[in-house]
Amino acid sequence: MAELDDFPITRKWRARDPERIQLYSLPTPNGVKVSIMLEETGLPYEAHRVSFDTQDQMSTEFLSLNPNNKIPAILDPHGPNGEPMALFESGAILMYLADKSGLFIAQDAVGRYQTLQWLMFQMGGIGPMFGQLGFFHRFAGKDYEDKRPRDRYVAESKRLLNVLEGRLVDRPWIMGDNYSIVDIATFPWVRNLVGFYEAGDLVGIADFPSVLRTLDAFLERPAVKRGLEIPAAKT
Repeated sequence: MAELDDFPITRKWRARDPERIQLYSLPTPNGVKVSIMLEETGLPYEAHRVSFDTQDQMSTEFLSLNPNNKIPAILDPHGPNGEPMALFESGAILMYLADKSGLFIAQDAVGRYQTLQWLMFQMGGIGPMFGQLGFFHRFAGKDYEDKRPRDRYVAESKRLLNVLEGRLVDRPWIMGDNYSIVDIATFPWVRNLVGFYEAGDLVGIADFPSVLRTLDAFLERPAVKRGLEIPAAKT
């Protein structure tokens, strides 16, 4: 039977408790999806900080778990059939943890697939488009004289926010009355757009009151407040 020590990543980030889910991450929009989900479900886990400053994500040990060199990733000592399982891609991890815990995803087939369609909406649209807008508005791209790339992502981000606004105008959460993995996936990116990227005015965020209302409700959840700070910065 495989053990956690059989996974090379545990040689760089030692498991303090090998019975717990091991999270390898940073508090970025994609990273906190998983820490928030773990806090919401109460599944026992321990977090390991993958430092971009020291290129941890490019280390042999990390690449052995995620060859795409992106956070987050997890290693669950109690995966399917009782065997340890490694998993990367934040959307896949959210689906796995929802199934493992029985929480934050509809249990009927129709509801499940409808939840997954909105999860794909976040993974394929909101995350990539908001991230590109952040690059062209706040980071290196802001110095480009040609503003057409930035404006392209501004327009697409507005379009996506409008879709989200329409979905939320008559319901408290994206899937209706029930908070779900879709909210956990989506609202870290909305928070980042208006906060860290400082792009709220650029996209006219005031024109999306339902999105802002749900963002506020999301940020008031105790598990969200905790998850947004995990993994903690090294002191």
